[in-house]
Amino acid sequence: MRTPLTGCGTALVTPFDSSGAVDEAAVQRLARRQIDAGIHFLVPCGTTGETPTLSAAERRRVVELVVEEARGQVPVLAGAGGYDTAGVVEAAKSMHAAGASALLSVTPYYNKPTPEGLFRHYSAIAEATPLPIVVYNVPGRTGCNVTPKTLERLATIPTVAAVKEASGNMNQISEVCRTVPPDFIVLSGDDAMTLPAMAVGARGLISVASNEAPAEMAQLVEAAEKGDYTDARGRHQRLLPLLSANFLESNPIPVKAAMALMGLLEESFRLPMVPPKPETRQQLAEVLGDLGLLPAGARR
Repeated sequence: MRTPLTGCGTALVTPFDSSGAVDEAAVQRLARRQIDAGIHFLVPCGTTGETPTLSAAERRRVVELVVEEARGQVPVLAGAGGYDTAGVVEAAKSMHAAGASALLSVTPYYNKPTPEGLFRHYSAIAEATPLPIVVYNVPGRTGCNVTPKTLERLATIPTVAAVKEASGNMNQISEVCRTVPPDFIVLSGDDAMTLPAMAVGARGLISVASNEAPAEMAQLVEAAEKGDYTDARGRHQRLLPLLSANFLESNPIPVKAAMALMGLLEESFRLPMVPPKPETRQQLAEVLGDLGLLPAGARR
């Protein structure tokens, strides 16, 4: 049996219809596509899901839909993070009630809490729900970096079980893997850094690219888990143009545009996200075409 929250998890986009409403049928259809492709866990209501633009009721509904579609086949790691600890506590309770298996909680952004503030923040979430908590460290977006020393302390909170490490700093990722307890799960938060992160001890990733290529990303991680780095390196090199193209503009603009080109959803965003530039769309089409991910007859 796989340890929960290891392997490849997909940071699911949130599909909207042409009116801007959450497309509930598409939420479940996309979740089922992931499961059928062999993805290891699902991550609704993260940043890739445009979660800051969703109401609390919409966030809960999206998680309920994903849980319903997952049918216990894979864990559902629901996003519950934010600036205000009291608000995050309420979000965590809501995700628990919606059936989530665990919580992904980004560090408070903009206000730059101290290490002591981070410890108390995550302690408050842990006191409010029994669900396992995955700390999400993405200093490039939040302005707050969870250092290895701080993470080592956070790991003493019994239900803080993992970290999504998206610092982009391999020295820090290496030190995190060296410092945390053996049963504490380190996940890459950057598709392109998954292979080196797993080489130093990470146990998978939370992926944007698996929205487009779930089987391929899951197979890359599985190869690295087995220690077959020749196979994993080949998969990484093949997918690298896609991993890079997904960040030609702010995430999730490129990935949603790519999925629209693939016929998986309507290309609909909520402000401040907007459609990509024409040159970005063209580059995405070329990368998808080279990987055989465009439907038959689609224009490149």
